[in-house]
Amino acid sequence: MEENFVILTDSGSDISPENAEKWGIEVMPLLFSVNDCEPIPGDKADIKQFYEEIRKGSKTSTCACNYADAEAYLRKISESGKDILCISFSSGLSSTYNNVKLAAEDISEDFPDSKIYVVDSLAASLGLGLLCLYASRMRANGKTIDEVRDFIEENKLHLCHNFTVDDLFYLKRGGRVSAATAVVGSMLSIKPLLHVDNEGHLVSIGKARGRKAALLSLAETAAKNSLDPREQTVLISHGDCAEDAEYLAELVREKLSPKEVIIDYIGPVIGSHSGAGTVAIFYLGAER
Repeated sequence: MEENFVILTDSGSDISPENAEKWGIEVMPLLFSVNDCEPIPGDKADIKQFYEEIRKGSKTSTCACNYADAEAYLRKISESGKDILCISFSSGLSSTYNNVKLAAEDISEDFPDSKIYVVDSLAASLGLGLLCLYASRMRANGKTIDEVRDFIEENKLHLCHNFTVDDLFYLKRGGRVSAATAVVGSMLSIKPLLHVDNEGHLVSIGKARGRKAALLSLAETAAKNSLDPREQTVLISHGDCAEDAEYLAELVREKLSPKEVIIDYIGPVIGSHSGAGTVAIFYLGAER
């Protein structure tokens, strides 16, 4: 069946180029830079080198998708005759959604017969990626753009993001924890547990003593909250700590028995703010 609409997202989804091709997702590149160098698209990064820079203490920064870039991207797709479903990085974490939404409204005036939908996912990393994967599978099963959009809107607040970080410095730099908490937490090996709330913001929900305890807590929370876990695809992302991600995957398989577990990197756009050693899990639950 010919695909009659484009599923579009951005680098805030952490969908790797390989999975983007496999799932049939177009990814608008968000930019990042290291040590104030010229910004480059997130999908062009050498991910291992990026995390090496992070561990060396290099300064990183990111850029949201601006109006001009969003307008150009949407216009190119619209000129091809395809409708567009854009599932965007959380408005609670980036201005990307607002810029894309504004561009879509303007583009629609030039393409009145086209459908250009922009969904605020209120999600990030492979949480956003998981919504895109569901959209891709629905499209492949013949669902219309309206049916897919409605499903995403109705289920996005069931998309659970739970994660832990290995180094509190990055959360301190981003204002998520105080300097005192970061120092004491690091000394006592306290690992914070966080999630993305219904407004799309990062929120602390607990803490664990030690890395293994934090990963176990992620798996236990998923086992408690997930909906129909045996029919689910669970996504796990990591900040260059594949062994920890695999350990969490084994716990998830043991406690949830999901249909599928997919592991991938946290890309440089998200990784610039979460740091090396972050591990996150994403699934559908009763509530966030």
